[in-house]
Amino acid sequence: MPPWRYLVALGSNMRHARHGPPERVLRAALAEMEREGMDVRAVSRFIRTAPIGPSQRRYANGAALVASELDPPAMLARLKRIERLFGRRPGGQRWRARVLDLDILLWSGGCWASSRLTIPHPLFRTRRFVVEPASAIAPGWRDPVTGLTLRQLFARLTRPRPLLR
Repeated sequence: MPPWRYLVALGSNMRHARHGPPERVLRAALAEMEREGMDVRAVSRFIRTAPIGPSQRRYANGAALVASELDPPAMLARLKRIERLFGRRPGGQRWRARVLDLDILLWSGGCWASSRLTIPHPLFRTRRFVVEPASAIAPGWRDPVTGLTLRQLFARLTRPRPLLR
């Protein structure tokens, strides 16, 4: 069994010439992750969500539980290589349309911080489109910063709030 587990967020809101619509892009990306030596242990269902920022296209989002011997910087490099393989180019406008987005949310080693990578992902707790699929496949995984499980984080994002008077 590989020593590290990762929770990876997947997103796409562009059609790919070979793979087709965003949901099929995500399935193809998962297959590529397997070819790259990652052991994909669980995959959430894909959900359709509204974009953040300037993009007008709806996203397909999901999450995967992955085991690998790669440390976080090597895992990030591998995921970025897969994004490039699918046509993603670095730079440009933030939150623009993209054929593939792969982000490390959590890893079994706890926290990691460098100039290129921060784990847990700094914004994941505030994004329902990330927490919902992640909590579906790893509900008991604890955020090392807050100590809350993914199930608890999802409940916080979805609980009804009283109307202000």
